[in-house]
Amino acid sequence: MAKGLRNTLLGEMAAEFAGTFILIMFGCGVVAQVQAPGLGDHDSIAWAWGFGVMLGVYVAARVSGAHLNPAVTLSLAVFRGFSWRKVAPYAVAQTLGAFCAALLVRWNYTEILAKFDPGHTFKTQTVFSTLPGNGTLPVSEWGAFRDQVIGTALLVLVIFAITDLLNTPPGANLGALITGLLVVALGMAWGADAGYAINPARDFGPRLASYITGYDTAWRDQYGNFYWWIPIVAPLIGGLVGAAFYKYVIATFLPVQKKQEQGRAPIADV
Repeated sequence: MAKGLRNTLLGEMAAEFAGTFILIMFGCGVVAQVQAPGLGDHDSIAWAWGFGVMLGVYVAARVSGAHLNPAVTLSLAVFRGFSWRKVAPYAVAQTLGAFCAALLVRWNYTEILAKFDPGHTFKTQTVFSTLPGNGTLPVSEWGAFRDQVIGTALLVLVIFAITDLLNTPPGANLGALITGLLVVALGMAWGADAGYAINPARDFGPRLASYITGYDTAWRDQYGNFYWWIPIVAPLIGGLVGAAFYKYVIATFLPVQKKQEQGRAPIADV
């Protein structure tokens, strides 16, 4: 039994790794393409991140439920009975998937990034990790923290809504598509202050990858402050806020017509 449980958890971690890997391949890839050679614009970035989430979910959902985000995993553990013993392994797998994908993006765009930004500065740091005001606008650390709490709260609130069997979840395996569109909307409406990381693994994994490949200022923002912790802590808080809002403002008043599975991953329930 213990061996079976270990194998199950290992498979779920592999799925979380793969799903987050796909997410970052499209996400960081599109930013590199827009930032350096100028192929595309802000909308290209928003759509590619959304498609990345959608495709990552389709890759991983059957095995792990495709959390792809420690903020989602934590919120599920607190509010939907997801196993606490899986929270840390899921977060590690998600971060490792993001890290490996960012390394591949960094390698693939080596020549382009070197030509556009020979010093590997903040000019292209946003390919991999977020900065307040996207490195150009005058946004404080507090402003970025606030932004990430709000953005992640919106993310988790809507995820909880579209995966709640007592609500009106999308059918025919469309949950992944709707989740991807949710991320597109967040990118278009909540991207200015802090680049809508809304995911600790999405930011920390690529940030680490950029640091070990020449971006010496990866841990700081353009003002010289240690910034790396904000896209980790703020999304974790925001996810809990969004989940609590859904539970106490919406779920409490839903008619109980059928039993909802508890602890399942978000997309696997639809």
